[in-house]
Amino acid sequence: MATSEYGFDGLTEDQVREARVQFGRNEVLKKESGFFSRLLDLLKEPMLVLLLVAALLYFISGEYGDGIFMLSAIVLVSGISFYQESRSKNALAALRNLTQPTCQVIRGGKRIEIMREEIVVGDFMMVEEGTSIPADGLLLQSNDFSVNESILTGESLPVNKSKSEEGTQVFQGTAVVGGLAICQVTAIGEKTALGKIGKSIETIVEEKTPLQLQINNFVKKMALAGILIFFLVWGINYFNTWDVLGSLLQALTLAMSILPEEIPVAFATFMALGAWRLMKLGIIVKQTKTVETLGSATVICVDKTGTITENSMSLVKVYAHASKKIIATENAGEEEKKLIEFAMWASEPIAFDPMEKALHDAYSTTTTTDKRPDYTLVHEYPLSGKPPMMTHVFETSSGDRIIAAKGAPEAIIAVCQLSTNEEKEVIEAFRNLAKEGFRVLAVATTELRGSNFPTEQQQLPFSFKGLVAFHDPPKKNISAVFDTFYKAGIEVKIITGDNAATTSSIANQIHFKGANKTMSGDELISLTDIEIQEKVKEVNIFTRMFPEAKLRILNALKANGHIVAMTGDGVNDGPALKAAHIGIAMGKRGSEIAKEVSSLILTDDDLAKMTEAVAMGRRIYTNLKKAIQYIISIHIPIILTVLIPLLLGWIYPSIFSPVHVIFLELIMGPTCSIIYENEPMEDNLMNQKPRLASATFFNWKELSVSILQGLIIAAGIVFIYQYAIQDGYSESTTRTMVFLTLITANIFLTLVNRSFYYSLFTTLRYKNNLIGLVIILTILLTASLLFIPAFARFFEFEKMSLAQLGISILVGTLSVIWFEGVKLFKRLAA
Repeated sequence: MATSEYGFDGLTEDQVREARVQFGRNEVLKKESGFFSRLLDLLKEPMLVLLLVAALLYFISGEYGDGIFMLSAIVLVSGISFYQESRSKNALAALRNLTQPTCQVIRGGKRIEIMREEIVVGDFMMVEEGTSIPADGLLLQSNDFSVNESILTGESLPVNKSKSEEGTQVFQGTAVVGGLAICQVTAIGEKTALGKIGKSIETIVEEKTPLQLQINNFVKKMALAGILIFFLVWGINYFNTWDVLGSLLQALTLAMSILPEEIPVAFATFMALGAWRLMKLGIIVKQTKTVETLGSATVICVDKTGTITENSMSLVKVYAHASKKIIATENAGEEEKKLIEFAMWASEPIAFDPMEKALHDAYSTTTTTDKRPDYTLVHEYPLSGKPPMMTHVFETSSGDRIIAAKGAPEAIIAVCQLSTNEEKEVIEAFRNLAKEGFRVLAVATTELRGSNFPTEQQQLPFSFKGLVAFHDPPKKNISAVFDTFYKAGIEVKIITGDNAATTSSIANQIHFKGANKTMSGDELISLTDIEIQEKVKEVNIFTRMFPEAKLRILNALKANGHIVAMTGDGVNDGPALKAAHIGIAMGKRGSEIAKEVSSLILTDDDLAKMTEAVAMGRRIYTNLKKAIQYIISIHIPIILTVLIPLLLGWIYPSIFSPVHVIFLELIMGPTCSIIYENEPMEDNLMNQKPRLASATFFNWKELSVSILQGLIIAAGIVFIYQYAIQDGYSESTTRTMVFLTLITANIFLTLVNRSFYYSLFTTLRYKNNLIGLVIILTILLTASLLFIPAFARFFEFEKMSLAQLGISILVGTLSVIWFEGVKLFKRLAA
C-alpha cells in the first residue's frame, strides 16, 4: 500500500464504488417536502381557503359558472405560487451547489480534490490547517497536527493529535487549526459522531429575520382584521336581507380584498432571486437573510494583504545583520544570499503562502547549488505567538541539520540575543523598509542536537540573521472601491496582522481616511469594552491584530449600533467572521474554515464585488419596499370599494363580487413579485446613507404615503360611482366604470411607484422588459372582459360609451399621477 509519495496508494475506483454501495454518501439526508405535502401547505393559505369557501357557496346557490371560475382561480393561484416557489428553490439549489465544500483524498496514489459528499469509508483523506474534517477517521500520519473540537465537546482550546497515540481519531466537522495529517475514513454521514448527535448543519432551522417577523406580524394583523370585518359584514347583510349565502359571499369578497397575501410571497421571491443575482456577480450568498442585511451595512472591516493589496509578493530588499546594509535583491552579496537561504529554510518545503513562494523563487535565482533535495522537514513549530513567528527543522540523511525561523520583526528580535545598539540598528532598518510600504519579516537560526525539542519555539536560543522585505502593491481599483463605500455612507476599517508603518504607508498610497492614526492589538486588548467603543470611533487602522483583538473590535462596533461587514481568509479570522453581521470570505485564498463560518464568499477575492453586493442589497430592499407599498396602496381602494356601498347602504351595495376581487388579485400578484423584483437600481441609491437596521416598512412614516395614495385612488373610484348613479346608469354600467377606473389606477400606480424620487419620464427609461409585458397583458385581459360579450356577461359588465370610457380612464390616471408633483417637490428641495 505504501508506494506513492504520500506513503499510501489509497482506494481504487472499484473500491470507491463498492464502498459507496455499502455505506452510501457522506451526507445527512434532509427530508424534502413532496408535491402533495407542498399542495397541502398551499391549501392552508388563507386566500385559498377563502376561494374554496366562495366556490362552495356558488355551487350551493346554483351559480355553477361562478363556482367553476373560482375553482379555476384556485388552480391559477396555486400554479403561480408553485412557480414562485420553484424559482426560489432553483435559485437556492444553485447556491447550495456552489457552496458545497470540497476535500482532498489519496486515490490511486494521487492526491485529488472531490466534493465532501463523495468521500467514502476507507478513503485516505488529507487535512491541513484551515480546513474542517469531512468525515470521522483514524489518524495515520501527522505533522504538528491540532484540531478544535468545540463543535462536539464545547471545549474551545485546540487538541494536539499524534500518530504515536494508538487509535487517535478525528471527527467530522472539527476544525484543523495547525499542521497537516493523513487519516483513513471510518464513518460518514449519519454514522459520524456529529451525525449521531444531530448537530449537522442540515438540521439547523434558520431563524426568521426581523423583516420576516415584521411582515408576518403585519399579515397576521390584517388577517385578524379581515376575520372581524367578515363577521361584521356578514351580520349586517344577513339582518338586512335574511339571505345567508348572499351575505356570506359579500363578506368573503371583503375578506379577500383585505388579505395582503402577496407580501410574504414577494419577500421570499425577492430574497431568493436576490441571492441568485448576487451569485451571477460572483458573490455566493450562503444564507438568503444576508441579502436583507447587505443594504444596511454601515462599516466594513478589511484585511490589508490580498484585500487591499495584490497578494503577489516579490522579494525586493534584504537587510543582512552581518553587513548592516539594506540591499536590493538583485544586488545581493554573499551575506544577503545566506539570509535569503535561511529565510527559505524557515518556509514550508512546498510553498503555498505568496511570501514563501517569493523566498523559494529568490533562493533559486541566488544559489549555485540547490540544497533542497538533500533535506527533509523533520520538525516544525507552526505560526504562533503575538506577534507571530514560525520555525522549521530540516535534516539530511547523514544528520546535518538546519533550524531556521522567520516572523514579525518584534517576535524574532525578542528571541535573539542582540545588544542594545544592534537592536536599535535592526529596528531602524525595519522602520525604513516599512515606511516604503514593504511587508517585512525577520529571520533567525539556531542549533540543537538530538530530538528533545522544547515545547515552544521561543525557548530556543536564536541568532539574528536579518530582514527580508516584500513588495505587495495596492490593487489598482482599491481607491475607487473605498470612495464608493465612503459615498454610500459606509465606514472602512483596516484590521491587519502587519505592522503600523507598512500599513500606514499603503493606506496613504490609496488615500485611505485616517491613514496616519493606528492602534496595535496589544494596545487595544488592554482597554475596557467602553474604551474600545470610543477608540473604534476615531481609529480606522488596527495593526498586529490577533483573534481576540479582532473580536473585541467587532463587538465594539456592534455595541455602537453599526451593522458590520468583515472580510477574512484565515483560520484565525473565523471567530470575527462569525461574529460579524456579514462575514465575507475570499473564494480563492480563503481557508475552508473561513468559508464555512462566513455568510458571503467573493469568488475572485475582489473587494469591488462588495460594492456591488451592497448596491444589490439596497436595490433589493428598495424594490421590496416599492412592492409592499404598491400592495398596500392598491388594497385600500379595493377594500373601500367593497365596504363603503355596503355600510352606507348605497343603491348598488354589491358592486364587486369574489370573481372581481380574485381577478384583481391575479393582476396584483405578478406586478409586485415580478415587475418590482426586476427593477434596476436607482441612480442615487449608492449616494445615500445606509438604512437603519431597525427600519421597517410598517411604521407610520412609510405607511402614510401608501395609505394616502390608496385613499386618493378610493376617492376617485367613489367619484366615478356617484357620477354614474347621478347620471342614472345601471348597476352593470356603474360596476364597469368603477372596475376600469381601478384597473387604470393600478397601471399608473405600478409606473409611478417605480421611484419615489425620480419622475415617471425618468423611470420609463429604466430597463425592465417585464413591466411592458405585464401592463400589456393587463390591458388585453381588461379589454377582453369589457368587449367580449361572454366575458362581459360573466363579470356583469356593460358596454360603455366613449365618454364613460374616457372619464373612467381620466379619473383613474389623475388619482395616481398627482404623486408626480410630490416627487417634483422632493427633487427641488434636495
